[in-house]
Amino acid sequence: MFKFSLIILILISILMFVLPFFYTISPYELNPNKILLSPSFEHIFGTDILGRDVFARILQGGQTSLMIGFLAASFSSFLGLIVGITAGYFKGTVDRTITIIIDLFLTFPTFFLLLALVSYIEANSLVLIIVISITSWMGMSRMIRSESFALSNKSFIKILNISNVSKTKIILKYFAPLLAPIFLISFSFGVAGAILAESGLSFLGLGVNPPNMSWGSLLSDGKSVIDIAWWLSFFPGLMIFIITFCLIQISDYLQNLANKKD
Repeated sequence: MFKFSLIILILISILMFVLPFFYTISPYELNPNKILLSPSFEHIFGTDILGRDVFARILQGGQTSLMIGFLAASFSSFLGLIVGITAGYFKGTVDRTITIIIDLFLTFPTFFLLLALVSYIEANSLVLIIVISITSWMGMSRMIRSESFALSNKSFIKILNISNVSKTKIILKYFAPLLAPIFLISFSFGVAGAILAESGLSFLGLGVNPPNMSWGSLLSDGKSVIDIAWWLSFFPGLMIFIITFCLIQISDYLQNLANKKD
């Protein structure tokens, strides 16, 4: 299942960015003569309420959703990695201060915190990446902090500290490689979570603004006519499901692999 999920994830990601060069129908072109056409050979995913090609819009929206998902997960994972290592390695007052900050962030439900932030800021892709990043680093930091705390008590780390080896060198050369499996597991979950968060915000009208689009906004566009045009919500919803399912399968495989090594 891991290989299959990885292949599907890579294939869909590549197709989202490559197919628009060959599938030349514009995702923005209005056609009053082709309103709400069901899937056919001419329009394989049908058309929307303004006669726009749904397949072309899913390709365009997929680029936005994937970029937001991967970039937001990258920023939040690296932030969580830095914060977690800092807390676990330096301990003491540093650890207590960071733990309090993490607990404060975790006090607020993540999605409601997202809603609160986005409601006061005009949303675009960059804003969504930043907002999702700063509201989703806590899980990574807690796991990294726990592992870093255990690593800092290892005898070889204590010897390195006694030998006055640079703290930066210890962290980069010894901590980072040992923490890589946890980072990859959390990152794959983070991408799925970021895509779902963006989709949820866009579905509520607080995400990507027209004329830009994402899978979440396309899903929202179809809710008003779902009883007569099922394809408008079905296909973007299917893409969100496939991508998140593949990412969760990959994350589960990496977690099982890490547990076997332990």
